[in-house]
Amino acid sequence: MIHSISHRFFKSLIPVLIGFVWVSKAMASPEFWVHEWPKTDFSKTEVPWVEIMSGGPGKDGIPALRDPTFVPLNGVDFPRIEPVLSIEIEGDARAYPIRYLMWHELVNDRIADTPILVSFCPLCNSGLIFDRRQNGRELTFGVTGKLRFSDMVMYDVDTQSWWQQAIGHAIVGEMMGADLTALPSRMESLQDFANRHPEGRVMARPTYSRAYGRNPYVGYEAAPRPFLYSGDPPPHGIRSLERVIRIGSQAWPMTRLEKENVITEAGLVIAKVGRQASALEDGVIATARLIPTVEVRGANGDDVVYDVMFAFAFDAFWPEGEWMLAP
Repeated sequence: MIHSISHRFFKSLIPVLIGFVWVSKAMASPEFWVHEWPKTDFSKTEVPWVEIMSGGPGKDGIPALRDPTFVPLNGVDFPRIEPVLSIEIEGDARAYPIRYLMWHELVNDRIADTPILVSFCPLCNSGLIFDRRQNGRELTFGVTGKLRFSDMVMYDVDTQSWWQQAIGHAIVGEMMGADLTALPSRMESLQDFANRHPEGRVMARPTYSRAYGRNPYVGYEAAPRPFLYSGDPPPHGIRSLERVIRIGSQAWPMTRLEKENVITEAGLVIAKVGRQASALEDGVIATARLIPTVEVRGANGDDVVYDVMFAFAFDAFWPEGEWMLAP
């Protein structure tokens, strides 16, 4: 949901948000959605309908991107402290700026022979890149405008099935139960991407009229509660909107990494390797406070799939997950 949220008036919105949650829950039924989704098989679902609610925009109200164009690093005209979601496949390194993903959330792209889906959900700070193939079928994705546990619900164009972004899992429709394969990627500053990949390319500015470079969720990461989320806070006194490093079903608080710089445990090496502007603090991304860039490698030195997400989202999707709190 694209909405300007400032810390100063967020508390005053809480009664309104609670009412909106109750209205959304009352309308959480395929009977209210079938006119917009006539090709979705609502007889198949893995989740209670009451968990799915409107985030504001309707289907494709947040326009996903397809077949983006790219520019070399010397063609980029925004501050290099801004975050990008990056990936390298067969020597082709690409960076997808969060200043664009903030307003589009999904990018359908292809690197070499791999069709990929670049995803970013601002409300839970989840940034993941998936392989778009499923059982030999190449899928194209869009944004439903629905949320579950404050996380974006995606859909695939072919079957109109609904997918949960944070876990890459189909929850409604023909594809129910299917999983997308997550690929190793990194949320880092554009400068750190340039240092690692001087020949890398950066997704060019989309042709839409949007306030690229601005954060429509001003002060969100300091808010007392997640937007449109009615679940309990995380355990162990962890703030709902504290960042955690999620690897599989384990989560390391970012505050721990900031103290230790390098964490070696569970067969992993988690390291603080740079800084980037927080995308969800200031009204202008480039002027926001700096937060750590994370690198995760396995025992063999290979990159490992991970996600830096808000703690409430980890707790919601991995209720039996393991909190890695101490050395």
